[in-house]
Amino acid sequence: MKTTTRRPRSDSANAAIQAAQNVALGPLEPPPYVTLRSQDKPFWQAIMKARPRHTWDDADLVTAATLARAQADILMLQERIDVEGYIVGEKINPAAQMVETLSKRVTSLSRLLHTHAEAKLGRARDNGKTLAIEPPQDDDDLIPTLRRVK
Repeated sequence: MKTTTRRPRSDSANAAIQAAQNVALGPLEPPPYVTLRSQDKPFWQAIMKARPRHTWDDADLVTAATLARAQADILMLQERIDVEGYIVGEKINPAAQMVETLSKRVTSLSRLLHTHAEAKLGRARDNGKTLAIEPPQDDDDLIPTLRRVK
């Protein structure tokens, strides 16, 4: 039998206190034994906003730093590809292959840290059940509209 721990309510007094403490403590920094490059820092800051401050531990922060570095590297390599093209000579640009490898790493690390969309918003198929396509009122079936599923 699978047991799950319930996430604490976000509208409770305890949640409000925790949120205030998170704000008062300021932004998270990587552990002292992890170095971020200047180009990694915007990604680091975005990753830190994906979860409440109090849920990060040192192991997560190290993984988050690796994620930030990989995202910065993708950006740098993509700029290179924009100049050189995906094909160099008669071969695939090695930078394009590295972008593919790093993209897979980013996906894996995001899942590991639970910072991906499904972890934050829930499964798309569960959320998508609230909306469906409804035929338009003017009998133009080429223009989709939204309606609530009952």
